[in-house]
Amino acid sequence: MKPLLLLSSLLLSSCLLHAQPPAFIADSLDRYIERGMADWQIPGLAIAVVKDGKVVVSKGFGVREAGKSEPVDENTLFLIASNTKLFTGTALAKLEDDKKLSLNDKVTKFFPDYQLFDPTSTALVSVRDLLCHRLGTKTFQGDFTFWNTDLPRAEVIRRMRLLKPTGQFRQDYGYCNSAFVTAGEIIPKVTGQSWEAYVETNLLKPLGMTNTYMLTAGAENRSNVARPHTSSFGPLRRIPYDVVDNLGPAGSMVSSVKDLSKWLMMQLDSGRLDGQRILPWSVVQRTRDANTIVGSRKSTVLPRHFQTYGLGVLSADYAGRQIFWHTGGAFGFVTNTCFVPEEKLAITILTNNDNQSFFEALRYQILDAYLGVPYTNRSAFFLKQARAGMAEEQATLKALADRVAKGNKPSLPLMAFAGTYRNELYGTITLKPAGTGLDVLFEHHPRMTARLEYMDDNTFRLTYSNQAFGVFPARFSVDGNTVKSVEIKASDFVEYDPYVFTKAAR
Repeated sequence: MKPLLLLSSLLLSSCLLHAQPPAFIADSLDRYIERGMADWQIPGLAIAVVKDGKVVVSKGFGVREAGKSEPVDENTLFLIASNTKLFTGTALAKLEDDKKLSLNDKVTKFFPDYQLFDPTSTALVSVRDLLCHRLGTKTFQGDFTFWNTDLPRAEVIRRMRLLKPTGQFRQDYGYCNSAFVTAGEIIPKVTGQSWEAYVETNLLKPLGMTNTYMLTAGAENRSNVARPHTSSFGPLRRIPYDVVDNLGPAGSMVSSVKDLSKWLMMQLDSGRLDGQRILPWSVVQRTRDANTIVGSRKSTVLPRHFQTYGLGVLSADYAGRQIFWHTGGAFGFVTNTCFVPEEKLAITILTNNDNQSFFEALRYQILDAYLGVPYTNRSAFFLKQARAGMAEEQATLKALADRVAKGNKPSLPLMAFAGTYRNELYGTITLKPAGTGLDVLFEHHPRMTARLEYMDDNTFRLTYSNQAFGVFPARFSVDGNTVKSVEIKASDFVEYDPYVFTKAAR
């Protein structure tokens, strides 16, 4: 064969080979998902995979609600939680491109009364700082006060001054939802439109994302919507929908894999969809530029060395390619989006049980298949680790139950523990005697209560009415016959640190 013809033949063979999906996608994907859903107790899952400008997978598995028959499909709605953040970051990058603001503008330019815990950070903090988790606060710090509460966005922003950082400003990564709320609320200052209206007008509508909603309010009433479930702190159970519109720019959007495919195709085509320019490439690029180092050590599990955060999206190396991704977690839902521009590959996975890592194992499995990583069962590996954690959680819950079952009596009458308690960041909780225990009412969680049952040593078992918030010991500080304070903990899914509430004087 002549050299030119040989070259043409080789190129054609390469193109044909490249066009074929990996064997895992073509032959094993459905079985892998069905097995994973059974192993991890996931009622419903939806997935879309985009490759070379085409949606090659877009389908649902399982059911919208455990024990019922309505199936999940590509149009089923899920709360996508923090996958909202890239929409917010993109909106602000677009406003910079439109000369409406600079990402380096000081936040006090838009909110003159805005404060962080220390005055130096307050004077320096910029729009960019808000969007890349580098304020020095702990991951999720303050979220028990903000998540599912009735505090409006303005009050969430105001209370950021009470978040005492443990890290260094502009140096240490700490995931901060309230910072994204603050960033999103700058949009009305420069456009006259709310965050939700601006994103819908400038991103969703041009992309044709007609089955995506900016707010969680009313999600349960929409047709073809998945129901939230958890298997944390007990058996798999349906739980209430989160209402987190006060944190909207950080995580209130609701969408489907079919709609998110359009968002991902635009990401893969440098801001275009179906040949139409949706965003300037400079805007898309700006969201991906590294602002914060998240990690710089080689993973012992994944083919990854570095992680950075841009404006609502993470970046890393993976098997020699640069990948971009984000996860989203609301009670009852965990989700992800991921795109690999060099391979024209994108993935989104939406699920309705928050207590599982299969949604991430599946993403890595698909990346492995397309990027030529030797097969290892990511789900089985993660499941082994998770089951150890689940067993530990069950042992902890049993130990708490055993302590309650002993029937010990507190050293003081229940009325001594009753009353109003205050935490500077959160506000108040009220404890009322009820039977042999106490009921807890939360000032800013109107849809939630908790139950306190005595164990021993001035410590009660705290059980939230919403299972996802958890079951924990609540220890009271007692001085003689006087109750001074109580320490309250919620699930790490919300916030890692407990809150100390001080009892108000009668």
